[in-house]
Amino acid sequence: MKKFVKLITSLLVVFVLVACGNSGNDTELTEDHTMYLITDVGTIDDKSFNQGSYEGMEQYAHEIGVTPNYIAPEEQSDEAYLDAINRAVEAGAEVIVTPGFYFENAIATAQAQYPEVKFILVDAVPAGGAASNTLSILYKEEQSGFLAGYAAVKDGHTDLGFMGGAAVPAVIRFGYGYLAGADYAAAELDKTVNVRFTYLNTFGPDAKIVTQAESWFRDGISVIFASAGGAGNSVMKAAEDTDNVMIGVDVDQSGESDSVLTSAMKNLKGSVYEAVKAAKEGNFPGGETWNLGAVEDGISLPEGFDRFESFTKADYDAIYKVLVDDVDGIASSIPTLDSHGGDESVIEFDNITVESIGERGES
Repeated sequence: MKKFVKLITSLLVVFVLVACGNSGNDTELTEDHTMYLITDVGTIDDKSFNQGSYEGMEQYAHEIGVTPNYIAPEEQSDEAYLDAINRAVEAGAEVIVTPGFYFENAIATAQAQYPEVKFILVDAVPAGGAASNTLSILYKEEQSGFLAGYAAVKDGHTDLGFMGGAAVPAVIRFGYGYLAGADYAAAELDKTVNVRFTYLNTFGPDAKIVTQAESWFRDGISVIFASAGGAGNSVMKAAEDTDNVMIGVDVDQSGESDSVLTSAMKNLKGSVYEAVKAAKEGNFPGGETWNLGAVEDGISLPEGFDRFESFTKADYDAIYKVLVDDVDGIASSIPTLDSHGGDESVIEFDNITVESIGERGES
């Protein structure tokens, strides 16, 4: 039996006054059920990939004066994801956005079941490949992670931490890039840097993660990059409680806490906006895979640099150009899943030592 799925529309009335785009003018939104986002692990306000993706769809919907919608599956499973997709289609969905690696099987089924629906799969490619009604959007997270690791070390941090939500491709790429960026900065500064590295096996907040992160900070780690969705909130709390800093992920999380040093960002909002717009306006690039990095402005750190002690906008612009131009093969030499699989312990670095530990610090 299909599990109950909560169907949530972002607006509950037919006409609502909202601010539209950046114009500052009020406009009426008409209730519409042609655009849906199905949330992955996490919530629509997770300050991470669900929210970033939703904001892209929301921006386009507001521009044309209609309501966007989303559905939160009851659980993390292929069956629950397909139930949510079915509900969206039954409600009238023409475009469905699904953010997250865990949708790869559900979209493989749904794209065949609903050939008239346009699917936008973020952070993954459907199992078996994308059909003509599916666009996959990938990001070069290793480049965003590289910028975060580089900035942290250039700012004076020599004991770093990485907490990934799970060993899924996007998180692995963030982690590999973080290590490579730290190594590159350590070489420039002629320093030795230590990095403690783990996967939490959850993308949700958890008191145990707060405890673990606090323990890391007490051990002398001064910054933790949390590539972990909502679980990053737990790392954020630990940083606040111990007067340390952390690095956010996917979107600019600096507004959530003064403890956020910077964020390793992906242009989720912009890329989903362009994909939804293309789907609705008749020029959908179905069957394609976008792979967005520094060259395409698909990754970045936030514009504000006031929380750094010494890392400056000029430093950032210089290293970003190194990635864009692939100076000395730096961008192309960042470890990837293809080159090293999913085991960071087999990667050799010259200027950092990596301590890999098990789930939540357990061997």
